[in-house]
Amino acid sequence: MPHFIAEYTDNIEQQADLPGLFEKVHTTLGASGVFPLGGIRSRGVRLDTWRMADGKHDYAFVHMTLKVGHGRDLATRRRVAEKLFEVITAHFAPLQAERLLALSFEMIELHPELNFKLNNVHAFLNQQAN
Repeated sequence: MPHFIAEYTDNIEQQADLPGLFEKVHTTLGASGVFPLGGIRSRGVRLDTWRMADGKHDYAFVHMTLKVGHGRDLATRRRVAEKLFEVITAHFAPLQAERLLALSFEMIELHPELNFKLNNVHAFLNQQAN
């Protein structure tokens, strides 16, 4: 954990530079000292069927979610979420200056008992470091 998910409208796929966004997200989360690098994952979900507002203009949106494991206090989660939203808004600023674009972001803390994981990437990264 965490998992970063960006749902985006199909009309901005070429301009959104999601690989660049994901690189910034991983750098930010890794540097936060809150999340181990081996658990950070990002993915984009292209929306081919959607409608926004009155449907009369070339609107676009990106809704982003960061799912995190249980156990970090609210102040820590808020600090990370605010920093990540700064990174997100800076990334999309040039595109938002050119077109109608709505950005939204939420952090979701997963249930402490109903969240299951099996990951061998942590051990691999530790082995690579040694």
